Amino acid sequence: MSPQRPVAVIGAIWVLVSLVVLSGVTALLTLVFGDELDASWASGRTDLSTVEPPAFAPVAITMFVVVALLALVLILFLGQGHNWARVLLSALVLMMAVATLASLRADPPVLFVVLSVITLSLDLAAALLLWHPDTRAYTRPEPAPASRP
Repeated sequence: MSPQRPVAVIGAIWVLVSLVVLSGVTALLTLVFGDELDASWASGRTDLSTVEPPAFAPVAITMFVVVALLALVLILFLGQGHNWARVLLSALVLMMAVATLASLRADPPVLFVVLSVITLSLDLAAALLLWHPDTRAYTRPEPAPASRP
């Protein structure tokens, strides 16, 4: 049986679940505000006659489903004290931050910029909690019992 979860681990789990929920809200809003996203992307572009606007909604929904399922499985393993899950969640948080920053290049509407700032803040909080000394201690593998001759 693993030791009781430290506050840092519980906090990391809550922040990671919040990131999954916020990603779902953002993906849903991508469907709802698809026309605004297209108009925002097209504003100021001179090559509209040769370039079609990107399809934001299918990418957002697919990314959400894949990342959410992966994150939820890894969160379960983190809760059980597996260090590899902590490392993979850290990589996932980093990739989510990069994807969030990349989405800002499309010059999204203000609502999406606000959601991106919140997401980046949660990404930073998750990374800090995942690498907190208490979290590292919780996920440290137990030493193997010494064998007796």
